[in-house]
Amino acid sequence: MQYEKELWASVLNILEKEVTAVSFDLWIKTLEPVEIKNNEIVLVASSETAKNQCLKNHSTPIRLAVKEVYKNIDSFNILSPQEKDDHLKDVAILEERQEKEYSPLCNFNKKYTFDSFVVGNSNQFVYAASRSVAENPNNKYNPLFIYGGVGLGKTHLLHAIGNHLSLTKPDLKVLYVTCEQFTNDYIDTLGSNKKEKSLLSFREKYRNLDVLMIDDIQFIASKIETQEQFFHTFNDLYQNNKQVIIASDRHPRNIATLSDRLRSRFAMGLTQDIQKPDFETRMAILKKKAQEERYSVDDDVITYLAEKLNTNIREMEGALQKTYFYANLMGKQNASLNDAKEALKEVFESEAKAVNPENILEKVCRYFNVTEDDIIGKSKKKEIVEPRQVAVYIITELLDLPLTSIGKIFNGRDHTTIIHSRDKISDKIKTDNRLKIAVEDIKNMVLKK
Repeated sequence: MQYEKELWASVLNILEKEVTAVSFDLWIKTLEPVEIKNNEIVLVASSETAKNQCLKNHSTPIRLAVKEVYKNIDSFNILSPQEKDDHLKDVAILEERQEKEYSPLCNFNKKYTFDSFVVGNSNQFVYAASRSVAENPNNKYNPLFIYGGVGLGKTHLLHAIGNHLSLTKPDLKVLYVTCEQFTNDYIDTLGSNKKEKSLLSFREKYRNLDVLMIDDIQFIASKIETQEQFFHTFNDLYQNNKQVIIASDRHPRNIATLSDRLRSRFAMGLTQDIQKPDFETRMAILKKKAQEERYSVDDDVITYLAEKLNTNIREMEGALQKTYFYANLMGKQNASLNDAKEALKEVFESEAKAVNPENILEKVCRYFNVTEDDIIGKSKKKEIVEPRQVAVYIITELLDLPLTSIGKIFNGRDHTTIIHSRDKISDKIKTDNRLKIAVEDIKNMVLKK
């Protein structure tokens, strides 16, 4: 442990006036602090003789000088050089033992905290819910189910909860895993030579917890046995008043082949979505990232990136990093708008080439399992009309094309039909979460997010 040299120098200044010059030079001056613990300062002398001399002849002035400088120190102890080595070994062993006993079950990313999470209109409710759970586990929202698209901050919030609990409630047993980790742990028990013992160990790991956080739960779909294990794990924790926090890229009702009893369990607490950040929030995220990483960039770089990138926070931060590194390679200390355009030219050009009517139609057809002839044809069947309207909506969203040109793509339909299709989907995704997710998924397929 390191101490401020000024404090100990102040102690020596006092003692120099209280003892003889010979005693100060021979015994006192050589004392060095090595630790402060339990209101006691531990000093080490230059020799066994120096230690004995200080304790025998100068104990009172040392104690008074220490108390005067170190306001919260009541006593002192002096070690010989040999005792110092033994003492430091004991301290190291104790610290290692305590670290093993009290360390969290998983290492949370220290960058992911509530303070580093940028709050905006798109995520203020999920942020408030996460903060509430972190401050009072199993108080109101159990389970807490967070859902939203890729790169919007779900994992950040889980780690923020974990970091907060580690600091404020270090005695709690908190575990964060992905659905893949949970599944692999269960599969390992099935392949074990001692299956019963291995299964018991699996159950102890996941049920002897105060807080379980599981990410990407959507991957549990179609894994019947894993769903069974998670169901029993969830029930055990819930019935014992333990907190469960779950993250997914979609609402529980939209996770295919999820068992009804798991779906109902997920709905027992609070289900909260995290939406794409609006322009102001994207600006704030980029500014905060630049500040954290000490990137020197012009304000119009932040504006440019916030305008061009609007779906994925990770992608935005990556673009900011690439811009700054490009400027550095060019020998600049500050990144300009031209640097951003040059650094990301290939990225935006490749995206622009990928975003065309043909590609959008192809992705819509693949998603809904229909043919292009179906979509541009005249069929009035619901299973065809909806994909057709979705295709119209996405084309109007991603491409700056005249309505008459879009109508030509759909077998010569007039602009009023195109407007109707566009507005129909625009209104419907506000209340139909299934359709909203479908539209977002197709957009991401087109944009290769």
